[in-house]
Amino acid sequence: MKARDLMISPVITIGLTATVRDVAKLLVEKQISSLPVVDGSGKPAGIVTEGDLLRRVEAGTENHYSWWVHMLAGNHTVAGDYVKSHSVKIQDIMSRDVITAAPDTEVYEIAGLLEENHIKRVPIVDTEGTLVGIVSRSNIVQLVAGARPEIEVTLTDETIRDALMGKLKTLPWAHPHHLNITVSNGIVDIWGGVESDEERNAIRVAAELHPGVTLVNDHLLEMPVFGT
Repeated sequence: MKARDLMISPVITIGLTATVRDVAKLLVEKQISSLPVVDGSGKPAGIVTEGDLLRRVEAGTENHYSWWVHMLAGNHTVAGDYVKSHSVKIQDIMSRDVITAAPDTEVYEIAGLLEENHIKRVPIVDTEGTLVGIVSRSNIVQLVAGARPEIEVTLTDETIRDALMGKLKTLPWAHPHHLNITVSNGIVDIWGGVESDEERNAIRVAAELHPGVTLVNDHLLEMPVFGT
């Protein structure tokens, strides 16, 4: 699945000339938590979130520095906070380093961007840099929630065992040469040795997800694996 298949479009945006109050009103009105800021050609210039509005003088929530915190933080930090909490221009409080992706970006790559950069949304731009959509963490969670189980098919125990062993051989952490698998009426018993609990759990999950498997019995023992 690609970003274009999951993204929200059209995107609610706001212009560079907007004020902080404009943004706050739009966030409340549209019941959203962020707004891409676009320039006159529709290209992302920044992004503003609810978090950017938490420390505002209008709400009486701006940071109050004691003398020693001021000394530790330094004038640079305190001055920057003053701008964030007092300026009425959205340009002064928005984040300018916007991480974007193309419509044909794989969803797993979008998930990587969200995770690696500790962000909650990725604007999607076309080849000209124009904003065409947005993918958020919640969109990916919705994808998980809406997933449908695969249609079950009847497989013989021999087919299940051969396919599962073949699958484990493709997983570099599985060490299938140290494993033995038996299958009876769709019930899988796994014997052998593993290097860690993480490896044990991963093998169990791989077996549980395999078509035709109804139950997995784990008889694995944790022990050093040599010659791998």
